[in-house]
Amino acid sequence: MDAVPLATVLARSDIWRGDRFADAALPAVASGFAALDRELPGGGWPRGALTELLCDGGGQGELSLLLPACKQLCADDGWLILIAPPHPLHAGALAAAGMPLERLLVVEQGRDKKELNALWAAEQALNSDAPAAVLCWSMQADSKSVRRLQLAAAAGHTAAFLLRPTRATHESSSAVLRLRVQAQAEHGGTLAVDILKRRGPPLTASLHLELPRPAAWKSHGRPHHTTSFTHGTPLARPASAATVARHPSGLAAG
Repeated sequence: MDAVPLATVLARSDIWRGDRFADAALPAVASGFAALDRELPGGGWPRGALTELLCDGGGQGELSLLLPACKQLCADDGWLILIAPPHPLHAGALAAAGMPLERLLVVEQGRDKKELNALWAAEQALNSDAPAAVLCWSMQADSKSVRRLQLAAAAGHTAAFLLRPTRATHESSSAVLRLRVQAQAEHGGTLAVDILKRRGPPLTASLHLELPRPAAWKSHGRPHHTTSFTHGTPLARPASAATVARHPSGLAAG
């Protein structure tokens, strides 16, 4: 077998050097936070790939972090599917933030094998390539489940997000991008973001992002267990995981 020059290998689109961002480009959607976009290959959240967000408990600011990108995706008539959110979603707050509720689909956890159903629902949604973004919450996703979601996301153009506890930080993952997020009251109520994995050089310093916060969070001066987008008027008629693939577009009728 003839030797291939190193320059030829490095020029391939599926090869990236550890001291720089990958040239190969997954299409991305801007996060809405300039400081974060500067650190993400492609300048935003990848589409056609899986992103993991590691956080403990709801209300750390994870929805606020993803909301600008989700709004942008829905503005192009895209669907947003939220699977197994840990708290009821506040329809009024989401609408006030500019999210078109008619483009949202909420999939509840099933009563039996709820983790398996949530992950199965996420995989079916990604395989349909119908939604613009899928957010799935899971407490017990394993490496096999993560790989299946990454493969399903890579086959389409959907921005896929898996939200897991921080205890998964040191587990191997097939996700293209991994971040750990935590509300930081001592830094003025910012969200601390650590990029654990990206197609580029490691980032050792945390990012501190200013997020819009509900009045209750600000008045107490400490992380609140809910955000302005949870524990309010629930969205109408959430779907069960078993109905995700029944709609002609691959989505539940809602």
